Amino acid sequence: MIIYFSGTGNSRYAAELLADRLGDEAVDAGRGIKAREKADLSSEKPWVFVSPTYAWQLPRVFESYIRNGIFSGNRKVYFVMTCGQDIGKPEKTLAELCRVKGMSYQGVLEVVMPENYVAMFPVPNETEAAEIIRQAHPVLEEGAKIILAEKPFPARRSGPLDRMKSGFVNGIFYAMAIKAKAFRATEACDGCGLCEKLCPLNNIAMDGKDPLWGKECTHCMACICGCPKEAIEYGRKSKGKPRYRCPKYKG
Repeated sequence: MIIYFSGTGNSRYAAELLADRLGDEAVDAGRGIKAREKADLSSEKPWVFVSPTYAWQLPRVFESYIRNGIFSGNRKVYFVMTCGQDIGKPEKTLAELCRVKGMSYQGVLEVVMPENYVAMFPVPNETEAAEIIRQAHPVLEEGAKIILAEKPFPARRSGPLDRMKSGFVNGIFYAMAIKAKAFRATEACDGCGLCEKLCPLNNIAMDGKDPLWGKECTHCMACICGCPKEAIEYGRKSKGKPRYRCPKYKG
């Protein structure tokens, strides 16, 4: 079974492609997280957890979902992490998570997809994004073949900088950068409330026609990139940048 978490669609796309190739089911963990439900799932096939990369690690909200859930049946676990550039060195954390769950860690697949972190990094335009997605297909196809054979993903090469990014830099980043206070709605907002519906942590509440952000934010960019009016900004950092949402996988 394929379990995915996705803010702007990259990991959903990867999960649906893998589900198509593996003849398996793709389950959206975001719905369970938003409903505050603990997972209770069973699969005869290996587990495949697909997610974006947050500060060179698995998103903490997704790690918590896995840690607190019940995943019975097959004990093999594959991780697929989408990223704008690289995933750092998350292997130690992923292997430990599997150990705690009594599952067998089968490695992690790094899949470069269009950058979506509009709050900090440059975001590709539609044409550039389409090319990046096209280049990701062979990586996912090869990953699917490995999963079908139930063999471990090949070990990744990494260095001291990767370990540093996935180590103490991750902690600093969460402490210093993962905050919602810079989000605001501009005059273009029509009060449709879609941002409230998209937020996986229920961190947005509508005050009449005005969205208000709370303190529980994971910087998934679902609200800012999903707004149909492009009426949400993250301080000055998002101004003038494209709003990226991955197209749906069509097979």
